[in-house]
Order: sequence, then structure tokens, then C-alpha cells
Amino acid sequence: MSWAADAGSRPIIRFEDVTITYPQAATPVLAGLDLQIPEGELVLVVGRTGSGKSTLLRSINGLVPHFTGGTLTGRVLVDGRDTAAHPPRELADVVGVVLQDPGSGFVADTVEEELAYGMECLGIPPEVMRRRVEETLDLLGLSEIRSRPLLTLSAGQRQRVAIGAALTPHPSILVLDEPTSALDPGAAEEVLAALQRLVHDLSVTVVLAEHRLERVVQYADRIVIVPGDGQPVRSGTPSQVMAQTPIAPPVVELGRLVGWQPLPLSVRDARRAAIGLRDLLVGHAPPVRTSAAPGTGTRAAAPAIRTDRLTVLFGATMALADVSLEAAPGQIIALMGRNGAGKSTLLASLVGLGQRGRGSVQSGNVRIDGRDPALLRGPGLLATVGLVPCDPADLLEHGTIAEECRAGDRDGHLDPGTTRAVLALLAPELTDGMHPRDLSEGQRLLLALALVLAARPPVLLLDEPTRGLDYPTKARLVDLVRDLAAAGHCVVLATHDVELVAEVATRVIVLADGEVVADGPTADVVVASPMLAPQVAKVLAPHPWLTVSDVTASIGSLLLRTHAPTSGEEIP
Repeated sequence: MSWAADAGSRPIIRFEDVTITYPQAATPVLAGLDLQIPEGELVLVVGRTGSGKSTLLRSINGLVPHFTGGTLTGRVLVDGRDTAAHPPRELADVVGVVLQDPGSGFVADTVEEELAYGMECLGIPPEVMRRRVEETLDLLGLSEIRSRPLLTLSAGQRQRVAIGAALTPHPSILVLDEPTSALDPGAAEEVLAALQRLVHDLSVTVVLAEHRLERVVQYADRIVIVPGDGQPVRSGTPSQVMAQTPIAPPVVELGRLVGWQPLPLSVRDARRAAIGLRDLLVGHAPPVRTSAAPGTGTRAAAPAIRTDRLTVLFGATMALADVSLEAAPGQIIALMGRNGAGKSTLLASLVGLGQRGRGSVQSGNVRIDGRDPALLRGPGLLATVGLVPCDPADLLEHGTIAEECRAGDRDGHLDPGTTRAVLALLAPELTDGMHPRDLSEGQRLLLALALVLAARPPVLLLDEPTRGLDYPTKARLVDLVRDLAAAGHCVVLATHDVELVAEVATRVIVLADGEVVADGPTADVVVASPMLAPQVAKVLAPHPWLTVSDVTASIGSLLLRTHAPTSGEEIP
């Protein structure tokens, strides 16, 4: 299904009966796609992990099939050019692209050089290049790191640089795959505001795929649903799609629970509708969230891992400054803070990676009591602390999923089939013969998670574990993390996903410039923060509810007696 271009707007992107099939695939990833995208709209592409969203995006600039392989039938027209006859280099003046792994596309050494590179390739005059670089540095908040080497940047900083490099040539179409997945809430808002200005002021067409609907849906003009398995692609306005699809951000879920019509798409709309709900919550309290282990404070009696005055320097930059923490078995701890605050550095230090300036790390595992993870290797380390990095490709080195799983069993001294069984729980759609490089970013993350989770380390460290994951897959991850905590494992998540933190964390630690600035129970830390609060907390403030499930657990039966939700619009 497709929508017609609005009166007065011209379709700048056309898919005409497009079918894309990859080698050895049983079904096409996209089949019979007819779609028109008008000039000057922000189009949100949604769907399950691995459903074909990235394939749709990459076909807009010819990466599919010119570089990815596979067969494309039908036509993709971009500003009148057939992508079958025009490879990506001949579309670079029209289409700017930011893929899921921004670092893989870097060609320069420093931030400023990377921003200028695309313009150099297009022959743009130096004086124009200089002006556009300065504009982009300001637009995306990159001025302070303009001279930094790209290899020293955090994942979120790399993401903003990649977006800036795509913007400086001034394309008429901007294609972005998970553009906010590695960004802190403040940086994500800045990027989305910049995209809004491009759409509204300059009529740039923005097509982006994003799993974190709570960040993006209120900005979209249209939503395209890619169901996968060759099923027809559907599209509609945000209100139409949110009224029909089971996958929705928390404000929409809350609206469905209470029966608000029309369904709110933003916190502002939901808060206006929630006056009666806030009155109804008076006298009720949200469920108490506690750790599976005794004591949820920062001084747990039997720490699973601890740091003492941990300090890490990167040249003249202090990444961590005298960080002293203890984490207890059964705790689920969220590390939060802006990009570059030191979250990934802390996780790397907890698993013994990198050079410390001073301080110590000790694991409290009864099998290797009080040992520094930096002194451990192989199975000894896997049995003590496991890290899933923000780039899952760092853990993948074999040619098929089956080989990766067998290697995981060997490395962890596990029974054959253990790693494969864990992967089946996380991603049942993945088959043994698939190559890791052919997986989506979210699917690679799930494979890396399985490799680490199979060893069931007492301390599990996850760096941006929901990047690239759809809502159902994230729900499975939440269940798995809760099960591990209930069995006495300590789980530490470095994440910008405030909804994940609201759902699963028992404790939140906030870092800023390498220092701990807040540490306490989740509700105490996030509810009062305009950046870290989840959507439900913002809608129901000053009441300390974090999630829709919290509301349901407290007053769900009362809501069912007093509200009767009505059906929404049909998707055309």
C-alpha cells in the first residue's frame, strides 16, 4: 500500500513495483513495493529487527543492489534518476546517507576533515566548504571537538559527526538508519530539531529508520511499516498507524489504556489529556522495585564488583576521575549521562580493558574472589565478567552463525549447543547458515549477546544493549536480564534508552565528565530529570510512575471500569 503525494508537492522518491531478493534467501526482503515520497517530508520507516528497513533505505541511493548484491526488479527513481543506471557516486549530490555503523564510513582523521570530505569530492569551492563546516559544527554541537581524532570519539559523538558529514554537501534527500540510537536524550533532541529545520525551512526530504518511536513519531509526516518476510509495505499518517499497530511508544500505550481519543503522539498532548488520570492516581503508589539481592544502595554487603578511585586518561582528557563504586549481586544498574561522559570507559575498565591511570577494580566472584579482571584471560574472565560492547562486530569473527555459536561454546568451556540455545531465545528468526555481516545491526547485537550470556558471568556488562532492537525483541531482552538478576547476577547497562531504564533498572548511576554525579534508586534519580525521565513520568508528574505497566498494576482494574477505548482510523 502507498500514499499519494499531497497536492502541490512532487514525489522526489518513487518505488515502482520494486522487489529485492538476496542470494540464498527463501523470500524477497521487499516485494512489489509501490511508494511515493513527496519533497520536503520527514518519513519514518518502522518494522521488526531484520525486516528490511535498511534494505529500503539503501536502495534510495543505489547501495542496494550495486554494493550489497542481490536482485532488484522494478524501478527506484530518485529525483528522476533510475538507481539501476546511477550508482551511489552519481547520486551523492542528491542523497546523503548515514548508516547504522557511522564509523564504517569515515575516511578522514579528524572531525573537521570528515565534515569537509564529501564537499571536496563534489568540487565545492573552499570558501563555501568553510562556511558549511562552521554551520554544521554549530548545528550539531560539535564545535568543542572539531579538532579531535575520530578514533577518540564516543559512539554518540561519532553518530553526530556522520550526520554532519552527510549534511555539509546540502543534499535534497537525507537518509538515516537509526540516527539517534547512540545519542543521549539531549543530543537526540538537537539532531531531531536540526532535521525538522531542514524539512520545514529548506524542503529537504528526510527518510529515517528508528526503533525508538518515543523520540521520533511526533515529528514524522508519514510512517512506512516494513513487516518483513515479503509482506506488503504499508503506510499512513502517524495518527493512523499508531491507532492500528500493536507497537507503540509509551504515551500511545498510556492513551490506549485510558481510552484517550485521539491518541497522543507527544508528551505535551498526553499531559493535556491526563488531568483526570493524575487526579485518579492520588492516594495510589507505584509498585516498589527492589533488587533481587539484599540491599540496593551503593554500599551493598557482598559486592559482585567494585572500583576504588578508578581513574582513566586518554592523553590530556580525563575519561574517569576517582570513581569508587560497588555493585551487588541481583542489581540491575543503569549507567547514564551525556555522550562522552565515561560510561563505555567504565564498562571497559570493569572487564580489564584499557590502561588505568590509577585505582583498582575487583570482582567478588566466589570462584575467583577479589581478582582484578585485567589479570584474567579466556574462560577465567568469561566466568567472572562479560562485556557486550556497543559495536557487536568486535566479538564476531567467523563465517556463519553456527560457527560463531560453536566457538562461543569452546571459549567458555560450555556444553555443545549452549550458545545456540540462548540465541534461539533472543532471535528465533536467525538460521545457522547466515553470515554475521549479512545481519542487521540489531541482529548482530543479539548474536554478540548470546555469545556472552551463554557463559552466564556473575557480572554482565552491556553497552547500549537496545541499539537496533525493535520493541518485542527489547521485551525479550528485559525478561532475560530480569531472570539473570533474580538468579543473583549483577547486570550493568550503559544506555541512553530512558524507557529501558524505567522498565528494568533498580539503580541508576549518572556520569558527567568522568565523575559520578548521581547514584540511587531509579525513580529517585530519573523522575526529576528533564532529560532522563521516561515519557510516563513526564506525563504523570509529580506522581512517580515510570511505566505503563506500573500504572496498570496499581489502578488497571479501576481504569477498565471507568474507560472504554474506541477504535482508531484505518490505515489506507
